[in-house]
Amino acid sequence: MKELFSQALKVVNLGLPSFKDALDNMRVEAVQVEFKPRVAVSPAARATLRDHAAQVAKANEVAIARLLAGKPALVGMGRAIDLIPGMKQNVLLHAGPPITWERMCGPMRGAVMGALVYEGMAPTPEAAERLAASSEFEFHPCHEHQTVGPMAGLVSASMPVFIIENREYGNRAYTTQNEGLGKVLRYGAYGPEVIERLRWMADTLYPALQSAIAKLGSIDLKTIIAQALHMGDEVHNRNRAATSLLYRALAPAVIEVTDKKTAGEVLSFINGNDHFFLNLSMAACKAALDAARGVKGSSLVVAMARNGTDFGVQLSGTGDAWFIGPSPVPDALFFKGFTKADANPDIGDSAITETGGLGGFAIAASPAIVQFVGGSVEDAVNTTLQMYEITLAESSAYQIPGLDFRGTPTGIDVIKVIESQILPFIDTGVAHRLPGVGQVGAGVLAAPLEPFRKAYEGLAMTL
Repeated sequence: MKELFSQALKVVNLGLPSFKDALDNMRVEAVQVEFKPRVAVSPAARATLRDHAAQVAKANEVAIARLLAGKPALVGMGRAIDLIPGMKQNVLLHAGPPITWERMCGPMRGAVMGALVYEGMAPTPEAAERLAASSEFEFHPCHEHQTVGPMAGLVSASMPVFIIENREYGNRAYTTQNEGLGKVLRYGAYGPEVIERLRWMADTLYPALQSAIAKLGSIDLKTIIAQALHMGDEVHNRNRAATSLLYRALAPAVIEVTDKKTAGEVLSFINGNDHFFLNLSMAACKAALDAARGVKGSSLVVAMARNGTDFGVQLSGTGDAWFIGPSPVPDALFFKGFTKADANPDIGDSAITETGGLGGFAIAASPAIVQFVGGSVEDAVNTTLQMYEITLAESSAYQIPGLDFRGTPTGIDVIKVIESQILPFIDTGVAHRLPGVGQVGAGVLAAPLEPFRKAYEGLAMTL
């Protein structure tokens, strides 16, 4: 006791951080404990998951093994109506969990309007808006049709789609071709230039790529993603290296199967669109994660998706159920002339990359991305390190050079999320809240707690 009182006072603050601020101002050594009250979940759910911990752990071993063993490859292309299960002429697929026209946000409405004009079903955006509000069309989540789409995620019947096959399990995923940045359909723009570009992509880009992929047989996407991580990508908001690697694989075949003029147009388009690989990285993660679905008792998250209104989560052990909460607005760096007041809440299926251990979970591999979304290199490293605390495994294929080639944190565990209160980190683009404007920035966010709380309780109910 004498020794204790003869030493300099050291303080451990369990209370409000402002208490520590006062001590810092007086130059008193102090540390702040990061403490949060437990998440308010049903006591019965907590007890059930505790009692079934061994069963859940065993189920998770099966689910995560399937995820890690996935071998996504690009194997072909075709029209959505001919390939996507359940696709019909009067069906429009969208990003995120289910939503009706009445609840759709501005950018998703804009994308719907643009898709209807593109399909020739409406002569003008105004006519498309009236048609969308009628009962003639059905709106379905991309995820419920083995498909993913960035931002609004709109897929209509005649749009060309890539076919990504999980060579380990035989399941497939589908996604559209990436339009580039700025005023594009996926950000809710629908002007004449948007429709013109989409039709060029269908009439020129698609046939050339379809023939080139057929000549090549397949392209190993898992290898491209692994190499891109070593080259500074995290394959969500930065795809420059992955697009370059894809370009190298495609270019010789494109030149062989098309005329000189078409080859020049196609290769120039891909070369000028650093985000061209994004849709493929999403579908690669979708194909790998879908193989891990349906494991009874597993707490593995197999989808995180946002429709600009709601944020939805699906688990391996709860079938096709969606667990939903409000979608937050990202913290972002905005383009000149725009502010957070212009931003729509987070939107898109692209968080499938984080769900698969990439994107924001691998941001330590992509220090350049912090210039685009804000923050520092130290923030990026610390974020990835934190994501290890809520995941079930480390990837054997996707590695981070700056962490001594440690595998990326892979396989979000909803139980760990609730117990640690560490929420999945997502880097993302930002759409204007009004239809027709397009992208206004890029940023980051923590996934909202509510969907994970509901998923935790939903898993308990299945047990």
